[in-house]
Amino acid sequence: MEQFLAEAKSSSRILGNLSGSEKNRILKEMANALRANTMDLMEANAIDMLEGEKNRLTSALMDRLFLDEERVESMAVAIEEIAALKEPVGRVLDGWVTEDGLKIEKVSIAIGVIGIIYESRPNVTSDTAALCFKSSNVCVLKGGKEAEFSNKAIAKVLQAVLAKNSLPTSLISLIPDSSREGVAKLIKMDKYVDLIIPRGGAGLIKYVSQNATVSVVKHDKGECHTYIDKDANLENAIKIAINAKVQRPGVCNAMETLLVDKKIAKEALPQLKEAFDAAATELKGCSQTQEIISVANATDEDFDTEYLANILNIKVVDGVNGAIEHIVRFGSGHSEAIITENITTAEEFLNNIDAAAVYVNASTRFTDGGAFGFGAEVGISTNKLHARGPMGIEGLTTYKYKIYGKGQIR
Repeated sequence: MEQFLAEAKSSSRILGNLSGSEKNRILKEMANALRANTMDLMEANAIDMLEGEKNRLTSALMDRLFLDEERVESMAVAIEEIAALKEPVGRVLDGWVTEDGLKIEKVSIAIGVIGIIYESRPNVTSDTAALCFKSSNVCVLKGGKEAEFSNKAIAKVLQAVLAKNSLPTSLISLIPDSSREGVAKLIKMDKYVDLIIPRGGAGLIKYVSQNATVSVVKHDKGECHTYIDKDANLENAIKIAINAKVQRPGVCNAMETLLVDKKIAKEALPQLKEAFDAAATELKGCSQTQEIISVANATDEDFDTEYLANILNIKVVDGVNGAIEHIVRFGSGHSEAIITENITTAEEFLNNIDAAAVYVNASTRFTDGGAFGFGAEVGISTNKLHARGPMGIEGLTTYKYKIYGKGQIR
């Protein structure tokens, strides 16, 4: 592991010397290489899918894992979109001249070697590799065992493009030891690794956060809420709530709990239940909800669960303050939404909810690098420092100061 990471660290200097146009050309070659190898990627993915069935992975995990021609094409398009982004490194972010005549420039630079630990989705391999390459970072990838064959196939395609361009394949690589022991070593290799980005289940995030000596940007669970206020347009509210839960339940920006103002609960809940029944959503509710519609009981444990499935908690709350109190208690700092036509209430919600993304009259499903205009993303950061929310190209850079003098001494 140490030799592997030492090679990765050494290769970062080579990547740092590539021009923006060279990187973009190579990224476009990677996109075309994915397209050219679509059948190979699908064959590798079929092995993972078969193993997933044997291991009885949930429908949400199987959906994340699956690759077909359309999804491979979307992976290629994502790389092309990354290539089209403005060059993130070498930009002068600020500049000034001091009283001593020193010219100081604050310049964006790559972070260095980034270890990314993730689960399920094979597209994360190509997305994060491309984002790191564009931002002149070396990436060391550790995908989940459920996508082992898919990830290896994707990495092989990308590395072949690197080799064709006389670049070290260590710029994009999968860690040689993907066991728990291998991860334990990786997150302590601060001599070679500059940042760890874990994205996955609560257990993975907790383990990495508690044991890493390398800096960590967490991509924690998405305990997302939508609050329907007494002043909501109910037709819009139902449409948004259905989208937030049903459109793709197995992702981190899907709603897990629906909060409803008690002043409209008797009117809203029957209509919401009808809409969610039509979408085959399993509903759980608090005691007040159960007095109005027939649903299973929702416990505190349920309100603290990221289902990643077509299951929804419903809670009746006492206005916007009740909604805020519930989100403060159970939210994960990911994405929260309010549906209301009252501007004052909307601003109160926006100002008092501490989350990476806070919405008014829109679905939480928009918390996404592509939807935000960032291109692909490394994930959704629930950290407060360095990067927060959809972590795109800017989140993979830091800066340094360049100081130009003419013989000044202090």
